[in-house]
Amino acid sequence: MLGAGVVGVATAYYLAENGHEVTVIDRQPDAASETSFGNAGLVSAGDAHAWASPDALRMLVKSLTRRDLGISVKPSLDPAFLAWMAAFLLECRPSRVRINTLRKLRMALYSLRCINEIEAHTGIDYHSLKNGIVYFHRTQEGLDKGARHMRVLADNGLELEVVDRDRLGEIEPALAHARDRIAGAIFAPLDQTGDSAKFARKLAAWLADNGNVQFAWRTTVTGLEVEAGRIVRARTDGKPVAADAYVLALGCESVGLARPIGVRLPITPVKGYSITVPIRDATRAPRMGGADEEKLMGYSRLGDSLRVTSSAEFVGLDRGHRPENFRTVIALAEELFGPALDLDGAECWAGLRPMTPTSVPILGPAGPNNLFLNVGHGHLGWTMAAGSGKFVADMVSGRKPEIDSDGLTYR
Repeated sequence: MLGAGVVGVATAYYLAENGHEVTVIDRQPDAASETSFGNAGLVSAGDAHAWASPDALRMLVKSLTRRDLGISVKPSLDPAFLAWMAAFLLECRPSRVRINTLRKLRMALYSLRCINEIEAHTGIDYHSLKNGIVYFHRTQEGLDKGARHMRVLADNGLELEVVDRDRLGEIEPALAHARDRIAGAIFAPLDQTGDSAKFARKLAAWLADNGNVQFAWRTTVTGLEVEAGRIVRARTDGKPVAADAYVLALGCESVGLARPIGVRLPITPVKGYSITVPIRDATRAPRMGGADEEKLMGYSRLGDSLRVTSSAEFVGLDRGHRPENFRTVIALAEELFGPALDLDGAECWAGLRPMTPTSVPILGPAGPNNLFLNVGHGHLGWTMAAGSGKFVADMVSGRKPEIDSDGLTYR
């Protein structure tokens, strides 16, 4: 198992459940220390819409001259990025948007069931809240458009309720003081929230104690050696590792590792920023997750803290951040929940989402006949981690996945 983010650890769980002996390799000293560490905390089938769409295309064009849209693209002549962007533009056609959205929704709904299955079996605590997510809009026009936008999800298995500002205040009292700036919301009662890093770390510890799983921390995979159509070993900065099968779940780093063995992954990094803020007044803090659909901001209540995220930047593999990168997300948190938060104590973080042009992850066999992929989850990595983990573990075990694999596999 290559990678101990939330996707990799969930895959290891299901591989162990299927009777395999598993070794998980990761360059960090603990699970979920990179992309999985500071995400919005939303386990959100209600966010299953594909990024590539006519609306996204218009926003990308606007972002070339504006800096207030929550999305930006650093001009690049890198051939891989140009190829990715060309593929993304082709996926912006309405017919493709529907196909990709339904594929994401299929995995997201499955994964909601899987994460609850893991929690029930292991008893791990990760600050999960199962009382829904509100996707709110600041204008009536935006709410009406959002309701139309969400209809494809409601028509295909996701329970949704369109609520006005009064009903929103009942569902989420923390938003009541901002009611004059919010027209209403789409409420997804089956969506939930939780701390993905805590989930991955608690699950890794549980696996080390209860499953046939070993973890090789502080170990960097440097290459894969192929002989006669099979991977025979993974090279590392320590000892090489030999196995019967290899699952690649290294997020954005998967691209460079797979390319030398002939596996081309259409993945580009998309940087996001988050703050984790201590809650000063629990009675005024959100009691469920939410998303500001106009400002492209998401948040989750994680125990005594609030996680708030925003922005999507196409800047390559740059993980760095500066104080000015967080001005927008801090301002949004203060506008909506300021009295409840200790913003002076905010912890800042930036990470890279591994995004495909379709927004659909790439799963299953690829290239060498003992290599399996679990990559490209984009902004729904936490949402789809448990489901894609079970999906890939079943494929490794020679089982038919429990959900339709159409559109989800590499080949």
